[in-house]
Amino acid sequence: MAYTTVDDPSLYFHIQTWTGTSDDSTKTITNSANAGDFKPDWLWIKARSGTYSTRDNALYDSSRGATARLESNATDAEATDSNNVFNTNGFTLTANYSINGPSTNHVGWQWKVNGGTTSSNSNGSITTTVQANTSAGISIVLYTSASGGQTIGHGLGVVPEMYWIKKRNAAGDDWFVYHSALGEGKKIRLSGNNGQESDTNIWQNTAPTTTVASLQNDGGGVNVSTGGTKNYVGYFFNSVKGYSKIGSYSGNGDADGTFVYTGFRPAWLLFKESGANGEHWRIFDSTRSTSNQVDDHLFASTNSAESAETGCDFLSNGFKWRNSDNHQNGSSKTYIYMAFAEHPFVSSKGAPVTAR
Repeated sequence: MAYTTVDDPSLYFHIQTWTGTSDDSTKTITNSANAGDFKPDWLWIKARSGTYSTRDNALYDSSRGATARLESNATDAEATDSNNVFNTNGFTLTANYSINGPSTNHVGWQWKVNGGTTSSNSNGSITTTVQANTSAGISIVLYTSASGGQTIGHGLGVVPEMYWIKKRNAAGDDWFVYHSALGEGKKIRLSGNNGQESDTNIWQNTAPTTTVASLQNDGGGVNVSTGGTKNYVGYFFNSVKGYSKIGSYSGNGDADGTFVYTGFRPAWLLFKESGANGEHWRIFDSTRSTSNQVDDHLFASTNSAESAETGCDFLSNGFKWRNSDNHQNGSSKTYIYMAFAEHPFVSSKGAPVTAR
């Protein structure tokens, strides 16, 4: 039995909900008591309600700065929300309708990395600026493009299983995703409903190592230098026993759906059908849906509002689908996912962990 290395996931991950202000003022979000003193390093905000044009997925981090916004459902360049601040136990938000809309419900998914402390990493042919938390299997990587095929250091110390890369200072390029279940000859986009695409160039047809990831120059969208160098951010992840899991599963097309073992009760689940076009990235969590079935979903790849559908059970050691929809459990369809824990199945001392 795999014991966890993270007995208390709330040290590294927290979910908070709030309703936006009714005027053009800033709003300070204080994390709930179970989060302790949680200052986020990576913050992902999604409006759950509101008008269509103000429900974008807004991503901020302490490496780029709390005011620098990218949107996972768009190809836009980085924008600025000038009044955002990461606080000791939460964050302050500017009067932007996507993150602080009047009478609009929002959710903020938060990860702790390294307190905003970065270091220079010269493991790759491009020197990167890295903020890493190897205990939690996450790193934030900043780099500037260079001509020719290149490698970048990621700072995890183990082989990353998933990473997302986005150009910051120019619009037009998608978020490109590497996932170990697809392999080094495939890419998939975070910002849309495209299925996996064969591309032996984007990652130079080379799997990542414990120190570096490989990038194509120009055409791949992850290392464009034509017309001047470009700035990029990458979010890198590896599974941590009892805390996070990156993987894939096959749907069975039945209401008694596929069970996926993670080694913990999930708090947050991101997934996508990887084969065909038409299916978006979906997110479930145990804060918006507090009991089984977990059915309130949001999209990472669109600005749609929250909606409910027959979902899944978050169990003590994984998740189980309760429908046959192609979105999440189509017969013989393959899905990729990343999940983070509410609590582990077995503690670091080998004792079963009771539900909280």
